Amino acid sequence: MTRSEEHMRVGVERHEAGRARLRKYVVTEEVQQTVPVRHEEVRVEREPITDANRDEAMSGPAFKEDEHEVTLYEERPVVETEAVPVERVRMTTEEKTADETVRGRVRKERIEAETEMDEESGRRGRDIPKRGRE
Repeated sequence: MTRSEEHMRVGVERHEAGRARLRKYVVTEEVQQTVPVRHEEVRVEREPITDANRDEAMSGPAFKEDEHEVTLYEERPVVETEAVPVERVRMTTEEKTADETVRGRVRKERIEAETEMDEESGRRGRDIPKRGRE
């Protein structure tokens, strides 16, 4: 007679557990930066006529209407933007292992031996397990 048992074999199956997504979008922020700007201003300089500069000052008629013009310059802030790469972002997966306890029921066959008493000898037979069997 052969006695059998069910043995529980536990394995794993791979199933989809979710999704992850990277999404890039654009936001606009107000930024502020101070920049020094220069400008020219007119300054009228007056100097008295001296013997050293008299010849230069007297070149031309004494009474004549004249006009002298100077162009003034100033700096104005100029704003430009340029796209500059600042970071690389990517997704990777990493496997983690956790232990889970699995419970189940298995069936086992049992064998009983029944003996009847031999009336002549008065002995009973007995159940003796052999190596590898119960």
